[in-house]
Amino acid sequence: MPELPDLAVVSDALHAALSGRSIVRAEAPAPLAVRGTPAELAALMGQRLRDVHRRGKFILFELERDRIAINAMLTGRFQLAAPVDKKPPNTAVILGFGPRKGPPRNAARWTSGAAWLPANDALAEVRYRDPSQMGKVYLLPAGVSRPVAGLEDRDQGPDADSPELTLDVWRERIRRHPGELKSLLRNQAFVAGIGNAYSDEILHAAKLSPFRKRASLAPEEVAALYAATRSTLSNAIEVLRNRVPPTFERQVRDFLAVHLKRGEPCPRCGTRISEVSSRSEATSWCRGCQR
Repeated sequence: MPELPDLAVVSDALHAALSGRSIVRAEAPAPLAVRGTPAELAALMGQRLRDVHRRGKFILFELERDRIAINAMLTGRFQLAAPVDKKPPNTAVILGFGPRKGPPRNAARWTSGAAWLPANDALAEVRYRDPSQMGKVYLLPAGVSRPVAGLEDRDQGPDADSPELTLDVWRERIRRHPGELKSLLRNQAFVAGIGNAYSDEILHAAKLSPFRKRASLAPEEVAALYAATRSTLSNAIEVLRNRVPPTFERQVRDFLAVHLKRGEPCPRCGTRISEVSSRSEATSWCRGCQR
């Protein structure tokens, strides 16, 4: 499942590549993924893209008039391509963009001069593909009230990498949320953007068991969990910036310390990593140094 580090890189890249361009093509080969009408999809044509950004686990396209919100869920992926490039299987939505006059405003510094950026006078496409069609593409025309599950302010806490999420704010928010630590980190109402993989990584970095109860944490452990959250996500984003482009649909996870590393030695203490599975998800942790 794409999580905050994955989507931070994708949103930066799509903003740098597409912002300032107008939509010249809008198609939905797999319309079950779309929440909106064919007329609303057609109405995107001609609108200039002002901004691409991330909120929690959503990618948001801000157009001159309308908005698009995409929740990739478990299997959704994004591809940046030229119109002549072969379309991948299970493509659900295609947005084609025309040329632009110059580079976009407020592009992330790491994207500057990247070889994968389409030329300003070239055409470009973003393709959303989803084999399971679990993810959803929400068309949000101006003046139309359409609920987007999980995107409302009441559904999400601050982004886990937000500058506004200070240690004091973290301490105040964590008091409201009981339960096991892994569930806490994955609770989007607590902080937004963390899923199954990075919750394992954060807890390993903090030396805390995923099954510890929040109420059992000492003040210094609350601070350690906060520091581990910030450093783990920041470090992952740096890795992905270097390893994901130009294939933005590729999910890179092999650098993680414990997630899905069952039986391998813990990189900190050498104890073999444990793992338990529930439904389609796994929890990975080190019994030796996570207490």
